[in-house]
Amino acid sequence: MASDTALPLPTRPQSTPGSLAGPSDTARHVARERRRTFARNARHVLFGLLALGAAGGAVLALRPRPVPVDVVHVTRGRLVVAIEENGVASVKDRFVVSVPVTGSLSRLLLEPGDPVNEGDPLAEIAPALSPLLDERTRAEAEARLGAALSALGQARAQASRARAAKELADQELGRTQKLVSTGSLSQQALEQAAFAARMKAEEQSSAEFAGKIAVEEVRIARVALGGDGERSARDRHVGVLSPVSGHVLRVHQKSAGVVQAGTPLVEVGDPAALEVVVDLLTTDAVHVQPGTPVVIQGWGGDRPVAGKVRRIEPSAFTRASALGVDEQRVNVVVAFTEPRERWAALGDGYRVEARLVLWQGENVVKVPQGAVFRHGNGWAVFRIDDGVARLTTVQIGHRGEIEAEIVSGLSLGATVAVHPGDRVKDGATVEPR
Repeated sequence: MASDTALPLPTRPQSTPGSLAGPSDTARHVARERRRTFARNARHVLFGLLALGAAGGAVLALRPRPVPVDVVHVTRGRLVVAIEENGVASVKDRFVVSVPVTGSLSRLLLEPGDPVNEGDPLAEIAPALSPLLDERTRAEAEARLGAALSALGQARAQASRARAAKELADQELGRTQKLVSTGSLSQQALEQAAFAARMKAEEQSSAEFAGKIAVEEVRIARVALGGDGERSARDRHVGVLSPVSGHVLRVHQKSAGVVQAGTPLVEVGDPAALEVVVDLLTTDAVHVQPGTPVVIQGWGGDRPVAGKVRRIEPSAFTRASALGVDEQRVNVVVAFTEPRERWAALGDGYRVEARLVLWQGENVVKVPQGAVFRHGNGWAVFRIDDGVARLTTVQIGHRGEIEAEIVSGLSLGATVAVHPGDRVKDGATVEPR
């Protein structure tokens, strides 16, 4: 018999005060825990990122920075080896006319630049009361006359030799012109022959001037000996004559007055016969030889003037530099090779800048001189390969004013550092500027 017992019906739990119950409260609790976990994880991630950033910054700060350097490429072009020095334009044959005897000088009417001809009177000297000549004075005067006559003979011999040399140079020039016209010789040989003929002509002119001076010295010696003592009173004035034709360069004594024998009066010369005198350091002069090309610039004209070294004086002299250091120097005489119309504005004593070309090449592998430096017994450069400096030994040839010839060690187009400084080492990372 079945039981009539009824099953109990489910009932809703009764909530007690102070207890959490219900699905909505549990969801809120889970969400809150998730938010806390997310915030905690986010803080950990942020701290980790900050730590990584600080470590990366420290690594970047401690890592060596590339050294900035100036770079150039090895190029090929023209290279000139030259010496530059200041010079002075000077009249080639300068004659200082002095007082032949002691007496009263009349006022000179000449001014610098006035033209004079050979034999023109430059000044007149009235005779002074001459003392009696004793035996010693007369013997000295006779000896001076004999020496003057000997010098006259020597000057005439030198003039004759200069004429013969000029004739030979002219003949050589004619033969060279014929050979050049047939193609047997180069144009350079013709230029050298023409330059030699011109120099011989100037040497002949200089020798003839020296002969004229010797004639005047003989006349002065005869006057000192009293050879004009038989002149009448009206002819007893001594005239100072110009030894050559030219222009008055300088007047030393203009006012009238009593002058002693040997006092300079005027300087006479030909302003068209100019040369340039350059004083070089003896260490530079040993590389110069007659015929070395010279570029004369900085004289005020609109273009440089060409010249060649004519003579290097055999004796040096001492001169103090701007820093007060004594230097051994020697005069180098430069002759113009261009027509006078190109440098007609130049005058005696004008300052010029001379550039003596010792060597030049047209197709030379070169770098700036600031790129090469001493390394051991040779030379080296810093070659830049992919931002890294590599110490490279090179062999240099000619060294110009700002560039040096590279004989071996570098290829054309290679990149090298200029003035690298102490921070650049072999293998250092660099940043080309």
